[in-house]
Amino acid sequence: MNFIQQAYKGKNEWYHWVFTIILVFIGWQILGVIPLAMAVAAKSKDINQFVEFAESNFMTSGLDKNLLLFLMITTFFVGLMFLFISIKFIHKRTIKSLITSRNKVDWKRFFYGFFVWGILAIVLSYIGILMAPENYTWNFNAKPFFTLLAISFLFLPFQTTLEELLFRGYLMQGLGILAKNRWFPLLFTSVVFGLLHGANPEVAKLGQITMVFYIGTGLFYGIVTLMDEGTEIALGLHAINNITAAFFITTDWTVFQTDALYIDTSEPSVTWEMFLPVFVLYPLMLFLFSKKYGWSNWKEKLTGSIVKPVNLKENYRVIDEL
Repeated sequence: MNFIQQAYKGKNEWYHWVFTIILVFIGWQILGVIPLAMAVAAKSKDINQFVEFAESNFMTSGLDKNLLLFLMITTFFVGLMFLFISIKFIHKRTIKSLITSRNKVDWKRFFYGFFVWGILAIVLSYIGILMAPENYTWNFNAKPFFTLLAISFLFLPFQTTLEELLFRGYLMQGLGILAKNRWFPLLFTSVVFGLLHGANPEVAKLGQITMVFYIGTGLFYGIVTLMDEGTEIALGLHAINNITAAFFITTDWTVFQTDALYIDTSEPSVTWEMFLPVFVLYPLMLFLFSKKYGWSNWKEKLTGSIVKPVNLKENYRVIDEL
């Protein structure tokens, strides 16, 4: 069974999908926000100040940057737990089926994507610093930096895992068996993934042109998932992308405002660097992965039809035992 067909293993009436999406939203956007809201409320002096903080996405709450980052990640962690619970008890299928079509999760794939993109991101960031050193300020402060480093590596993957398993996992599979093809879930999840980042502060600063980057990134992760028949590589790519964004270079106008190593003090503007990943790096990464993992039959993998497997119950029982 391919990756999208994993959804056939569980219960797939329309209300199973609706209930799951509602529960994940409640966990992610309501229950998960409670610790953050309580911390901001404790910090604010009156209700008007609290409302002002909430409307500004808590970025001006006055909370310690590391505490704020941790509490923001907590919202994603709660959403992820609700997604796992829903898969297990509403859809009645294994969490593994949400992650991969393989007999077990291939962590080697995860770490390959993690380290390859991590090295590339750091090298390119350093090149940018060397090319325009006047735009960067050294910001190293041992205690907050190493705290940030721990939060980034230990907890940020919860945020990226929810996004990947929700878009490239749950929605990709659900839309795939609904549309009976691969191209529609690939395009739909990529566009929605990009649009949901529209609330990020960099979009307000740079304009809607940034959607090229966000939608392009979603498309890249989606192609990797469909070609590899699992989310492991995409999980690694997304995790290290956000980790390096958190601890390496920060600004006062992006979604990650942290005690990073460097502060970018340049005026926000749309440059060629925004389009480099989408039009150069992502295609190169796809070529690298295709050679390493022997990807082939691209047209079928990305646009082909999805059919319900025969002898599904027997197949499910065998895979469940594995």
